[in-house]
Amino acid sequence: MQQPALVAVAHGSRDPRALHTVEALLERVRELRPRLDVRLGHIELNHPLLDHTLERAAGAAVLVPLLLGRGTHVKRDLPAAAARAGHLLTRVAAPLGPHPLLVEALYERLVEAGWSAGSAVVLAAAGSRDPDSASDVRATADLLSERLGGVPVVAAYASGTAPSVPAAVRTLAARGLHRVAVASYFTAPGRFAAASAAAAPGPAAAPLGAHPALARLVLQRYDEAAAALAGPVAGPVGGEQSREQPLELATA
Repeated sequence: MQQPALVAVAHGSRDPRALHTVEALLERVRELRPRLDVRLGHIELNHPLLDHTLERAAGAAVLVPLLLGRGTHVKRDLPAAAARAGHLLTRVAAPLGPHPLLVEALYERLVEAGWSAGSAVVLAAAGSRDPDSASDVRATADLLSERLGGVPVVAAYASGTAPSVPAAVRTLAARGLHRVAVASYFTAPGRFAAASAAAAPGPAAAPLGAHPALARLVLQRYDEAAAALAGPVAGPVGGEQSREQPLELATA
C-alpha cells in the first residue's frame, strides 16, 4: 500500500501569525521526512479546511491533530471528517500531548523568555469542558514541574474551565510565590495565547510554534497511527532513512 499522507490538522485562527507558524512547523516535518506527503487542513477559520484537504488526497491518510490534548475536536470532529472521506483509508492519530517532547519545548520556551530557576510557573492552556482535556493539561503541568526541578506549576485556562490564568497567579501569590512565569501551552499565536501572556506578572513564554521537538512529535504520532493501517506504512518509502536526529535535552 502507498505510504499514507500525513494530514496535520490545525484548529485555525484569525491571527495571521498562526498560519505562518503552522506552516513553519510543517516545513520542519518535511525536512525530517523528505519523501512523506505532508498536508495541512484546518478545523475552522483558515484555508485549506480539513474536508477540502481530504478531498484532494488519495489512497490513505493519517490525520495528526496539532492539538495538545483530548477534547471534542479529537474525539468527534476529526473522526467525523475521516468518515466523510470515504474514498480514503484513514486513521486519526493521538493528540500531541501530554508527552515529554512537548515538555522539552515548553522548558526551552520558558528559558528563552527569561524564566529563572526557582520561579513558579502557570501553564496556560486553551481550556475545554471535556474532563479528559483538563486531565491532559494537568499531566503536562506535572511533567513540566519535574523538568523544572520541582518548582510549582499550576494549570490554568484561557476559556472553558477554571482556574483562569490571573486566578492561578493569585493562588501562587497567596502561597508566597511572587516570582511567576507563564508557559504558553499553545501550538501557535492567537487570541488565547496573547491574553494569557498579558496576565503574566513575570516572563511570558512564546507558543510552542515550530520547535524542533514538536516536529519530531508530529512524526512520532504519525508513525504510531500509520502502523495500525494495513501494509508497510510506518517507515520511509523505499528504505530511505529518516533525517530525524536524537534531541539533545538541555539541562536545568
